[in-house]
Amino acid sequence: MPSYQRLREFVRALDLPDEGARNYLEIHLDRIITTLSLAPPSRRTGRALELGTYLHMVPALQCVIGYKEVRGAYYGPLGHSDRKQATINGKIVFQCLVDLFDAEKDQYPYDDGSFDCVLACEIFEHLLHDPMHLLFECRRVLDDNGVLILTTPNVASATAVARALEMSGNPQLYSKYADPRGPYADTEFGHMREYTPPELEEALRCAGFEVECLFTTPAPGYRAQTWVLNLLRELKYPTVLRGEQIYCTARKISQAPLTRYPPFLYEVA
Repeated sequence: MPSYQRLREFVRALDLPDEGARNYLEIHLDRIITTLSLAPPSRRTGRALELGTYLHMVPALQCVIGYKEVRGAYYGPLGHSDRKQATINGKIVFQCLVDLFDAEKDQYPYDDGSFDCVLACEIFEHLLHDPMHLLFECRRVLDDNGVLILTTPNVASATAVARALEMSGNPQLYSKYADPRGPYADTEFGHMREYTPPELEEALRCAGFEVECLFTTPAPGYRAQTWVLNLLRELKYPTVLRGEQIYCTARKISQAPLTRYPPFLYEVA
């Protein structure tokens, strides 16, 4: 696997459209590189897919990690694709198709077993109606033993516990709605539901995955809540997995039992 430093240098070298995009990258750089460092080597298909791509990770998947073909996906009308490219110092270093569809309603426009690796980063918490649809479609398009990499905020973080105890804010790390007056009011959805680490692991198990790695880290912009950890320790509650950011890698298990509507997530009859 390429080194953390090599991935970091490549991603930071990418040309970006404006200062706002550069600021976003710098704020989220550690999360992006940590996520990329979890990607397994290219296997049988040589292909990888990123859902909700901002074109930060897909170039590195091909140019640094070595996937032969990489696709991106974004919210939009099913059947449409946009050709995107990435440049460094004005030179094209990467091109791919970004396919448009609704990740929690549409059948994804890929054959069964098309990819060795699928990334679903900072998207699961935004889903409005049917998050298990995303997991089941990811499983379908993954090759046997393919890997899903999923990142999402942690609603059981020390920050979330502090907010609940202090009544200083919503325990969800991000609970605001998009500005209805803004240009993205119809396409930008806030965090509909944030997850605890055990909930995420259970959802993946129900979708036929085996979690191989799950950990949390602090997120930029959130102060350390040492007093919360001390209190939890004193009261004999778990202090592990209390970072604001969850990272998870899960492997598709071909013969795993499936639960389409897990009761912890859906109001089922």
